Amino acid sequence: MLAASPFRLARASAFAAVCLGLGVVAHLFAGGTVTAASAAGGLALAFGIALPATGRERGARTILPLLGGGQAALHLLFATTCPAVHHADPAHPHAGLLSDVAMLVMHGWAVTLTSLWLARGEALLWALLRRLGTRLSLVLVLETHPTAAPPSIPFPDEPGLPRPSALRHVPHRRGPPRPRPALSL
Repeated sequence: MLAASPFRLARASAFAAVCLGLGVVAHLFAGGTVTAASAAGGLALAFGIALPATGRERGARTILPLLGGGQAALHLLFATTCPAVHHADPAHPHAGLLSDVAMLVMHGWAVTLTSLWLARGEALLWALLRRLGTRLSLVLVLETHPTAAPPSIPFPDEPGLPRPSALRHVPHRRGPPRPRPALSL
């Protein structure tokens, strides 16, 4: 299913906002600073990364590398445009190789979880649009041909009618209870 231009712009904007928000929060959490100009540049960068990919439905295999590349580009942008905080104390958590590895691990987790979240939202959005398109086409057919019988359109996402079946674990005894012999004392 191909997307129209306003829909593509809305999806690219949502991706750019999520990508920028993740990058800014991660950069601030690591002790950096973000200026308004670098945030605006980061939003334009993330929008530019996302717009070519919004032509059709995308899954996690496409969203994960896009979001990872966007995070790497935003990291470089924020590192070059914002003043770095230098720590003279080597025991400080933001100094040395350990902090770099920790930063990569945290970025990796955040990118993975966020891309799975975006992929799930993307799948739900396209399923909703397909369902609305099917319903709208049914309404249009009935409006243009009111005497025609409604076409049989399968709805694969909807559950079918329940099948009548007997319960397997229920005893099938009907009628009044059987009399029990009286106990004599």
